[in-house]
Amino acid sequence: MPLTKFNFKPGINKEETDYSNEGGWVDGDKIRFRKGRVEKIGGWEKSSSNTYIGTGRALHSWVSLGGSRYLGIGTTNKYYIESGGNFNDITPIRATTTNGITFAATDGSAIITATDSSHGAVVGDFVTIAGSASLGGNITAAVLNQEQQITGVPTANTYTFTASATANASDSGNGGSGVDGVYQINSGLDFYVAASGWGSGPWSAGTWGSATAITAAGQLRLWTHDNYGENLIINPRGGGIFRWVEDNGLSTRALELSGISGASLVPTKGLQVITSETDRHLIVLGADPISSGSRTGTIDPMLVAFSDQENELDFQPLATNTAGSVRLSSGSFIIGGLKSRQEVLIWTDTSLYSMTFIGPPLTFAINLINEGAGLIGPKGAVNAPNGVYFMSKNAFYFYNGSVQKLPCSVQDYVFADLDLDQAFKCFATLNSAFSEVWFFYPSIEDNTREISRYVIYNYEENSWSIGSLIRYAWLDTGIEDKPLATAKVSSSNFLYQHETGFNDDLSSMDGVFIESADLDVADGNSFAFVKKLLPDIKFSKAVGTDPSPAMNIVVKSRNFANQSLTTDSTTQVTESSTFASLRTRSRQVVLRFESDDDNTVDSNKKDYKWRLGSTRLDVVPSGRR
Repeated sequence: MPLTKFNFKPGINKEETDYSNEGGWVDGDKIRFRKGRVEKIGGWEKSSSNTYIGTGRALHSWVSLGGSRYLGIGTTNKYYIESGGNFNDITPIRATTTNGITFAATDGSAIITATDSSHGAVVGDFVTIAGSASLGGNITAAVLNQEQQITGVPTANTYTFTASATANASDSGNGGSGVDGVYQINSGLDFYVAASGWGSGPWSAGTWGSATAITAAGQLRLWTHDNYGENLIINPRGGGIFRWVEDNGLSTRALELSGISGASLVPTKGLQVITSETDRHLIVLGADPISSGSRTGTIDPMLVAFSDQENELDFQPLATNTAGSVRLSSGSFIIGGLKSRQEVLIWTDTSLYSMTFIGPPLTFAINLINEGAGLIGPKGAVNAPNGVYFMSKNAFYFYNGSVQKLPCSVQDYVFADLDLDQAFKCFATLNSAFSEVWFFYPSIEDNTREISRYVIYNYEENSWSIGSLIRYAWLDTGIEDKPLATAKVSSSNFLYQHETGFNDDLSSMDGVFIESADLDVADGNSFAFVKKLLPDIKFSKAVGTDPSPAMNIVVKSRNFANQSLTTDSTTQVTESSTFASLRTRSRQVVLRFESDDDNTVDSNKKDYKWRLGSTRLDVVPSGRR
């Protein structure tokens, strides 16, 4: 009998049964579809060996007028600007204490208790101590006079931190009367909470069992950021609005916009900041409103405030300027916004609005585009060359003047596994070099409460793929040569460059596979005997390397659609392999192509990718049963 060629349909399909999806793929990890064929995704490596503090959930790059390249990174604890591989801390200052801090140490412990009346700190905050004297023993002035991270908040007037030395019996002093402390803005949480009460925010904020408004300190820390010229505007969700001035240099911190000289009724809190592209207004989503000539300090979750044109410091609505505000009506709070072509898109929990500049006297027109397609989280939408893609709590959508639901062959699989309790961590991103939109989400099955899986949509070929990868933020190419993403190794936080080589940093990329749907002969009326497999695989090596690439082809079988699969054979295929002899007899056969993870030569597992062509099988009928 002649060989049978199998050209599998591109895309993972988990909506159909494994049998009804004959000729397709049903599962995979770390693979993509390109020009109708499946291949291993590109690798990644650390952009530098330098680390930063906190989980990085926001990335933004820009170039100054002088040509300097900057990358903003918003983390759980801090905000950094990366330049030349160095992470420069520009986290704003919340408060300063002068000559008002004392210390107490315990013999045999590195934990120091600081007393500072009404300090306002929360666990995870950073304070820079100066002016302290030695406590008398191992806790010297040098040990104390540096940046410290607060590890405990016993009372509204005390907090603790872990010193770099262990106290001894001589450490009986209190640091003297000239101790100063500079407190950075409160850290945020690493997990989303739907509401807060006693114990979830700063000490004494609320009563036992009470429900209070979410604050920047008592919520998942998500930063938004945008340029106003070459300067940077940043906002921790639920917190203040800050500006970093490029001319002042990387050693300076961002300052609160409302406190800068010349500021007029700048919002003191917000959910997101956006700079409108052509008309140069600073837009604050979820701003605190104006009452009796001043800002209230309490977020209105449906209020959109905007500055005067070309002046990010002037939010006072006057007949002589274009500043103002609009309150949205559909929904209960703003989830997020995205700057798109000639418009700003704003999502509430239930609806999508379009905000366009029309000039005085109204300045902006805000139109309701869709009700029912809310955004899953503040980072759940992304611009692509053909429109905007976004993720809701139960589907994927496309916007290009109107909202369309995307047909998705993995929809039930993704949304049944989505950990909705941590949905605000979900984010959408672009990998434009491969015409892909990636959606990252936390998985119920993985049970980590953290981003652990992704789904890819190829918008040119309309195919879907899935996989597992822990990333907290992603930035496509543009200013950057390669996509950048944030991740952790143990407890250290790194910035990674993606689509670089074919490895998982310095290690091989393991767990790469694609598995087919069931194949049969004559609709399963006869058993099939598979005698031989002829692979069609292209291996591509990284420049400057010469491994001996290989992959495994696993043949599985079963006689009935609802029966469990049995592994019949695993065959290693190399560059020179011509065929594999098999002896599989069953009604249905499944092919799985996977990375050669059990290769005993480590160098032969790295520095290459594989791409599948047309697989051929020597299959003959083998009687009926």
